[in-house]
Amino acid sequence: MSADAAPDERDDPSTATDTPAVTARNVHKAFGDDGVLDGVDLTVRENEALLLMGPNGTGKTVLLSCLAGSIEPTEGEIRLFGEPVADDGGHSLSLLLQGGASVDSLSGRETAAFYAGLHPEFTDRWRDLVAEFGLADELDKRAKHYSEGMKRKLELALALAVDTPLYLLDEPTAGVDLSVVQTFHRAIRDRVEAGGTVVATSHRPVDAAFADRIAFVTGDGVTAVDAPDRLLDAVPETVRIVGGPPRTDAFEPHVVDGRLFHHGDERRGFLADGTTLGDVTAAAPPETTVETVEPSYTDAFNYYV
Repeated sequence: MSADAAPDERDDPSTATDTPAVTARNVHKAFGDDGVLDGVDLTVRENEALLLMGPNGTGKTVLLSCLAGSIEPTEGEIRLFGEPVADDGGHSLSLLLQGGASVDSLSGRETAAFYAGLHPEFTDRWRDLVAEFGLADELDKRAKHYSEGMKRKLELALALAVDTPLYLLDEPTAGVDLSVVQTFHRAIRDRVEAGGTVVATSHRPVDAAFADRIAFVTGDGVTAVDAPDRLLDAVPETVRIVGGPPRTDAFEPHVVDGRLFHHGDERRGFLADGTTLGDVTAAAPPETTVETVEPSYTDAFNYYV
């Protein structure tokens, strides 16, 4: 399901007073006969953290690669700080792709030395970051012996060690335990507070915590863009159902799109127009608890995508 942003919050460059960090207009990308991006419009303000959220397979990584200039769109225009992305040559950005930085045959320390020679603005900040991420004692091990979480720690440290105005981060918390996620978020926010701009992708609702704005991405493009709290406020009344038989057909007439989302032993959905909590309660089988709850970012993810 999808919802448009309010008119005054639309992703419209005409409402901006300064040159945006990133502007994408009518971006299409196809691989052979398979279209991945179909007319994406996106504006990223300078000095903000914008999170692209959506399910796997909606083209978030492809869009990020197009923004970086590493993939050329089939159609459309992308500008970084007002200039065509093709003219940038990657100098104004640092790109993190999943599995794109760690080299199995190199140690963590050797990998850092290798990447230090690739970007002229690479700094020693990576040392502080790997210490913060709890990886400092593992730097002499070869990356092939790293867990996925350890590789992600190294890769994010290297990406954020570059002094650049723009950071493009693909699924920065993928494979990382929840105990480390907040540390990653803090490191990303540090780059924004230092004047940088961050565009990150994720399908984990927990990553909404570091974003100034969220852009929900579906197969139809960007469906809503706004600050996290405003997006939450726009989610319809959320109903929580616990217990009873697993069948949901009794509830389908009363929730948006006739759909309920399973979260462990509970089901959640959004009250349809003209429906009350009493209607849902009356439709519930015996031994079923029905109540309305404050929407979570998981609920917002389900609603907008």
